[in-house]
Amino acid sequence: MSAFRRTVLDAIGGTPLIELQRVAPPGAARIIAKLESANPTGSMKDRMARAVIERAAVDGRLSPGDTVVEYTAGTTGISLALVCAALGYQAHFVSSDAFSEEKRRTMRAFGALLTDVPSDNRQITERLIKTMISTSEEISRKPAHWWCDQLNNADAATGYHGLGDEMWTQSGASVDAFVHAVSTAHSIHGAARALRRHNPNVRVVAVEPDESAVLSGRPSGSHKIEGIGIGFIPPLWKRDEVDEILTVATDEAKDMARRLAREEAIFAGTSTGANVVAAIRVASRLGPDATVATIVVDSGLRYLSTDVFQVAPR
Repeated sequence: MSAFRRTVLDAIGGTPLIELQRVAPPGAARIIAKLESANPTGSMKDRMARAVIERAAVDGRLSPGDTVVEYTAGTTGISLALVCAALGYQAHFVSSDAFSEEKRRTMRAFGALLTDVPSDNRQITERLIKTMISTSEEISRKPAHWWCDQLNNADAATGYHGLGDEMWTQSGASVDAFVHAVSTAHSIHGAARALRRHNPNVRVVAVEPDESAVLSGRPSGSHKIEGIGIGFIPPLWKRDEVDEILTVATDEAKDMARRLAREEAIFAGTSTGANVVAAIRVASRLGPDATVATIVVDSGLRYLSTDVFQVAPR
């Protein structure tokens, strides 16, 4: 029987670890994935949202009744909105029509005020992200408004230490490689730092969109893998903490998201699809005696209005 949790925030973390059964080819390493869609909002971002808001409240940057301001593709905004609703803060987020309508509706459902920045044909580009950032910074200058500024907020990575610790324990103390997509870089660095406390030799593999592979030294471009690939190097990205960078195209990520639903009964978004595509590549190289860990970032319920799951019946 599950333990009693006093508040919804106490239900963050402790998510299941599952092993992929069908999408990995024969002879590949075991691929395990943290089912972060089991968090209260259905996303791993609940972890960082609680960490950054509680820390800001402790050190006095955030006062009771203040408004939390942030730029977001939606997933971070939903998690911040949950924490704000639970702790009595107001929320004002900047997003865009480049991201799914479900995300914007969910943020509003938690009570957040939303400002939308129009995109160019729903493409995720450096220009769009930077406009969202500058818009949110301007809003944050209002009295009693606190700018979370996730890209520059080092508290966010600490929220993912527990994810790495849980992954290690639940795996039976057996993780040889950790594969994860990069947005702000907090989740890959936070989880990897925890994993390497247990095993310093864990291989850390970053994932980014092939169409905008800036971490790999290529030009910024547009893509449609929501939640990753911001089009420029994240300020808190630590290249020396990553062993390898792999790229995954939007179509590959979408196809894998569909395969995960049909073949593994895992309903997830395109960033999860990208994670699994890259994890399979690593697992194929390492062979059957190794274990490759990755993350089911969020639920596919957030993408039903997009073309990811608008497919013809089989």
